[in-house]
Formats: sequence, structure tokens, C-alpha cells
Amino acid sequence: MNQTDAIIEIKGLKTYLGGRWVHNGLDLSVKKGEVLALVGGSGSGKTTVLRAVLGLLEPTAGSIRIFNEELTTASPETRLAIQKRWGVLFQQNALFSSLNLLKNVSFPLYEHTQVDPETIQELALLKIMMAGLSVEDAVKFPAELSGGMQKRGGLARAIVLDPEILFLDEPTAGLDPTTAAGFDDLILNLQSTMGLTIVMVTHDVDSLWKVANRVAFLGEGKVLCVDTMPKLVQHTHPDIQAFFQGARGRAAQMNYQSGR
Repeated sequence: MNQTDAIIEIKGLKTYLGGRWVHNGLDLSVKKGEVLALVGGSGSGKTTVLRAVLGLLEPTAGSIRIFNEELTTASPETRLAIQKRWGVLFQQNALFSSLNLLKNVSFPLYEHTQVDPETIQELALLKIMMAGLSVEDAVKFPAELSGGMQKRGGLARAIVLDPEILFLDEPTAGLDPTTAAGFDDLILNLQSTMGLTIVMVTHDVDSLWKVANRVAFLGEGKVLCVDTMPKLVQHTHPDIQAFFQGARGRAAQMNYQSGR
């Protein structure tokens, strides 16, 4: 992959946490415009990679380049400029419980732009509706929204600044299968309409088949394989075989192949 093809380039990432090496020389590239999923067994360091990329965790060693800028040595000003170009949906949504949905989604616009309040409200409402919620939902507080609606609200806030990259941490966790499938459709729609590059951490095998262009399987402190799902599930590494050859993995593959 050429440098110009990669919107994110991670090389030699090492992370030492809790008395062990979570990553020990991890390499990973993300192409502009793709949906790349990170997957692996418990403790494989999926979310830790995400936290390192987001600057929430300082890696022990290695290089993280985003938009061709080295994040690990970037100045606070450069980091802030980079962070304005991405959006994040955390697993627990991270909505402010004391603010209604409209104010939650508006928050980044007040923080990072000089737009007038009336335009901010219009932009926030647009993103709320793009996330599949209604004007009536906008005045509700997080506690008044279902789990699936909270996810959509968190997603609306993540895209309110029109990011180039969207990071998703377990986006369908805690959702029933029907709601999760609807969220997968929403992610694909937003990726298409907004031209997003998406990096998602997930253990949802149905999402991997439906949403991801490529899947990176983490294990042994590194990326064991990066490929499309049809090729990844054929990989002979025992960790990969164990992950995908269970009942849930086989069912997800059958659902995908039958077009469900």
C-alpha cells in the first residue's frame, strides 16, 4: 500500500499495560473510504488500538500516522486539528445525561466552530434525522431514549462536524438483532452518503459480514491477518478458526450468503 492510499498508518505499535504487552509490534493500515473492522479474542487489544489512535492512551513505542501527520509526536495544536477531522461513537454513547439530545449533538459545534446558534440548531437537527431519529426525539433526554435510539443519538453527535473518519467502538453491543441490523444499515448509508472512512471495533459477526470491507484480526500482540470476511474465515490460524467456526459464526456466514 502506498503512503497516499493510507489515511491511517500504524507501524510497530507496542503497548504495555497491566504487566503485559498488549501489543508487541502491531502494524495496520486503513485505506481512505473503506470500512475496516478490528476483531479478536478477549484481551487481544482491539479497544486499546482505538484508544491509542484517539490519543487517549500513550503507546510504549511505535508510529501512528493520520492524514500523514505523526500523532505520537504532534503538538497539541496539530492534535486538535486532526481530532476535528474525526468523529467517535463510544460503546456507552457518552451522551450528557443532563442535556437533551439536541444540545448533546450541538455540543461539538459550540466547542469547535463559530457558527451562530440558529445554524447550529439546524445542523444538529439535520444530523439527528440523518441518524434515523425525529424532531420529537431531539427534545428528549438520554434516559427517555431506548438503547438503540441512544446509539443513534451518539452517532448523530459523532458526525455533526462532517468528519472524514468515523471511529465506532462496539456499535451494536447491547442491541437486539433487529435493532443491530438496522444500525448496520445506517452505518452503511452514512458511509456512502458522507464518503466516510470507518474504523470499527466489534465482536458482532453479523456486522463483520454486512458492513466491513476488510477485517483485521488481532492476536499474539499483533495483527494476525487483514482480509475480506470470506477469505479471513478460511485462515488456518487456530485463534481465527476458533473465533469464526462456532455456532454464531457459522450462522452469520449462512445469513450473509443467503442474503438475509
